[in-house]
Amino acid sequence: MSRLVPTNLLFELLWASALFVYILALLKLTKRLYDLMISRGLKVNVAVYYNRKIIHMAAGGLVAALAPSIFTSPLIPCIFALVLALMLYIPHRKRKLLSWFQTDENMYEVNFCIAWGLSLLVLWILTDNPLLAIIPPLFISFGDAITGIIRNSVYGRRTKSWLGNIGMVAITVPVGWYLAGYTGAIAGFISSIVERLEFPPYFDDNLLIALVSSLVLITAHVLF
Repeated sequence: MSRLVPTNLLFELLWASALFVYILALLKLTKRLYDLMISRGLKVNVAVYYNRKIIHMAAGGLVAALAPSIFTSPLIPCIFALVLALMLYIPHRKRKLLSWFQTDENMYEVNFCIAWGLSLLVLWILTDNPLLAIIPPLFISFGDAITGIIRNSVYGRRTKSWLGNIGMVAITVPVGWYLAGYTGAIAGFISSIVERLEFPPYFDDNLLIALVSSLVLITAHVLF
């Protein structure tokens, strides 16, 4: 449990708060981006999906990349991720969606926050290695995002195709290799395959990618 206690609580809370404000500002900024895309003739579903993937990268990806140099424990970033998940769930519950990036078809942006926070927490605690812990969050932030951008550009809708998975491999395998060698590369490759799977309406590719990559990394840590 000592791994859960931040060594510099005030410093880390200030950083987490600043990053949280940044994410909230980003969500507001993507409203303007949505308006711009619609004014350029993009379909509503295309603009919404682009915004979701931009948020994945600019929020989840950036914070994950910064986490090892800011936080000494996964507790604070995990709590903030779960708070954000709750904040994104409320518009669904009240049926007052933030329509420029949310859709009534699913709540996968909520799943993203949950998968991001819990995978970071579990891996950090079990391995005591923050660089391993950020791998699943980076996979769902950048890897899953590139699949969506490719498919949105090619097909103009949310769909699954191997073209997107090839793009994900190009992201996750190098990232995994850089942070964890062969194990990370394998985790990236397997994650890029399971991205094609989802079990709507609740269990999506964000959860699957985080779960599978975490299992690969934990297994390798235990065995080797």
